[in-house]
Amino acid sequence: MAFFFCRLNPPRLDFATTMSEAERALMGQHAAYLGGLQQKGTVVVFGPVGDPRGAWGLGILECADEAEAKTITAGDPVVKSGLGFSYDVAPMLAARLRSGL
Repeated sequence: MAFFFCRLNPPRLDFATTMSEAERALMGQHAAYLGGLQQKGTVVVFGPVGDPRGAWGLGILECADEAEAKTITAGDPVVKSGLGFSYDVAPMLAARLRSGL
């Protein structure tokens, strides 16, 4: 198994502060999707990053290969919504986990 860094790019820089109620509901679906994968052990950690240039989402996946990581990100409800979300996926060259994780 390998680890993959996944950056969720929102459709606009101010998304975190200007999302509509429909977008907020979609983000709930996104969190539920990743939470389910976390319960299965595929998602190591996920959450929003408060970048001063504009918030974005971080996910670390443990997958067999990059194809699996890209299949998972493509299946995310926010990507499937067609509203302009996208992921950048990159293999981690090394990953050291804290004991107990």
